[in-house]
Amino acid sequence: MFDTLRRDIKAIFEKDPAARNIWEVLTYPGLHAIIWHRVAHWLWNHNLKALARAISHLNRFLTGIEIHPAARIGKGFFIDHGMGVVIGETAEVGDDVLIYHGVTLGGTTLKKTKRHPTVGNRVVIGAGAKVLGPIRIGDGAKIGPNAVVRSDVPPGAVVVGIPGRVVFQDGAPADPNTLLDHGLGADPEGVLLHCMMERIANLEEKVKQLQNELSRKNSCCRD
Repeated sequence: MFDTLRRDIKAIFEKDPAARNIWEVLTYPGLHAIIWHRVAHWLWNHNLKALARAISHLNRFLTGIEIHPAARIGKGFFIDHGMGVVIGETAEVGDDVLIYHGVTLGGTTLKKTKRHPTVGNRVVIGAGAKVLGPIRIGDGAKIGPNAVVRSDVPPGAVVVGIPGRVVFQDGAPADPNTLLDHGLGADPEGVLLHCMMERIANLEEKVKQLQNELSRKNSCCRD
């Protein structure tokens, strides 16, 4: 557990440019939340479910982050800011994952089965994003802010919008130097509107040309 804690702290320094020293990092609610969750998860796996639930509720009260004690979370996990994050019971999160405030890893069914997402390694999930159902988010993917994702995301893809759409896919893990660029994906609606405006402008130009030709023909006929 101590090795995992060191990895979690190291992840904060790697993923948060505001982190200046270890004493400051130790005050982060995201770090508190993952520490308490790892304790609750250990208790849950050792059939001390009531105590695990109690610690989970205390964790939510103190940090504003709700993580079900059964959720499985890998090493190097960092919740930046954190308020309003919800991670459901059957969620699985890989290593070196970064998520922001308001993120939900939620379920879409009342059946007692796998109903929450499986998130791969090195994934970034932007503020307010909702990742719902037993879907898989591939390694190195980036989910844009406020996106609603209901289907699998390929490795290395960038997803934006409601519903979430893949707007970029490089087929490789995300470059660590652009780790925070999860909000830079193209907006599908914006791209569509831009194409429509270009098409309308081209059509208007053609109409003007036809009108000019027709005007010249009419003028010649009168002469």
